[in-house]
Amino acid sequence: MRHAYLIIAHNEFEILSLLVNALDDYRNDIYIHFDKKLLKLPKLEVSRANLIILNERIDVRWGHVSQIEVEFLLFETAFININANYSYYHLLSGVDIPIKSQNYIHNFFLEQQDREFIGFTQGDSSKEIDRKVRRYHFFSDEFRYESGLIHLIKKSIRSSILILQEIFGIKRNKNIDFKKGTNWVSVTNNFVGYLLKNKNQTLKKYAMTYCADEIFLQTICWNSPFKEMIYDLHDSRNSSKRMINWQKNVIHDWRVEDVDFLVSSNGLFARKFSKRNINVVHQILNKIVSY
Repeated sequence: MRHAYLIIAHNEFEILSLLVNALDDYRNDIYIHFDKKLLKLPKLEVSRANLIILNERIDVRWGHVSQIEVEFLLFETAFININANYSYYHLLSGVDIPIKSQNYIHNFFLEQQDREFIGFTQGDSSKEIDRKVRRYHFFSDEFRYESGLIHLIKKSIRSSILILQEIFGIKRNKNIDFKKGTNWVSVTNNFVGYLLKNKNQTLKKYAMTYCADEIFLQTICWNSPFKEMIYDLHDSRNSSKRMINWQKNVIHDWRVEDVDFLVSSNGLFARKFSKRNINVVHQILNKIVSY
C-alpha cells in the first residue's frame, strides 16, 4: 500500500520539519502546500519518501472558500500523479504529528481497506450550518484580516446583510443535507476520485460561505454511496483517527502530561503542536518508534 500525505502549511516550520521526518518512509509520498503569503519557504529534506512541494500556491484565508480550494489542489495533485496509485490520502496541517509509527499506520489501513476515515459532529448542528452555508457572507476573504476604516465598513455591511437575510428568511442550498466535522481526514483513492468529479460544483456551492471547509467533505460523503463505508458514524474522533484538544470551541496545544495519553490512544494523528512545547513532539516521536 502506498499512502499520500497532503499537508497544508503556513507557519511553525520547526513542527513541520519534525512531521516530515516522521513521515519519511519509502511507502509514502508527501505533498506540501505553502500559503502564497509566505515570502520564504523552509528547507525540508527526506531520504526515503518522495517530497513534492506544490508550485501552485493559494492565498488561503481563514473561513473563506480558499480553504476548500487548497484541499482540492492537494487531492488533485496527488490523484493525477501517474507514478502512484494511493490506497489512502491523509489530509494534515503543518502542526500535526503522527502518534503511531508508520508500520502501525500502514498495517492499520491494510486491515481497514475501503473504509473512509471522516469525522462527523454529533448532535444538532442545524443553526450553525444555516449560519455558515445557507446565508450569503459578503467580503468573506476578510474574516480575519479586518483593520482600518474600510475593513470596518465591510464588516458592518456583512453583518447587516446577514441580519436582513435572517429577518426575511433568505436561505440558499435549502435542499442539501449538510453535515459537518473536522476537515482532517484519511480517505480512499475511490473517494478522492468521486470528490474531484464534484470539484467545480462544490466550489460554486460554497462561494460566499463561512468555514465551509468543515462541511463540504462530510456533506459530499454523506450524500454518496461512500456513506456506507464511514468508519464510525457515532464518534468523530475515532472515525477521523485525529486527536484534537478542543476546549470551549478552541483548539489547545497538547502538553507533556498528554504524551502517554496520546500514544496509547486509538488515534493515529494529533493536532496541534507548537515550538513553544516542541519537547512534547520529541517525546511522542521517540515513543512511537516501538509501536
